[in-house]
Amino acid sequence: METKDKEEKKEVRESIDQATDMAKAKHHIDHNRSTRKINKLWLWLGVLALCILLIWWIFSIGTAEDLSGVINGN
Repeated sequence: METKDKEEKKEVRESIDQATDMAKAKHHIDHNRSTRKINKLWLWLGVLALCILLIWWIFSIGTAEDLSGVINGN
């Protein structure tokens, strides 16, 4: 009878451990997905910033002004 109680307690402990592990794994997977989304957002914001800087640089050296026909007040 005592061994039966011990086995039941062991089974309950194992099922609790499994449920805890599953909850931790789900949280870890959700965290990875959200981190991946944030990383993609920062990547695209960086690409956009680099494009803006490139366009500004091209206009500042005068290449795009010559091609577009913009005259600097002359």
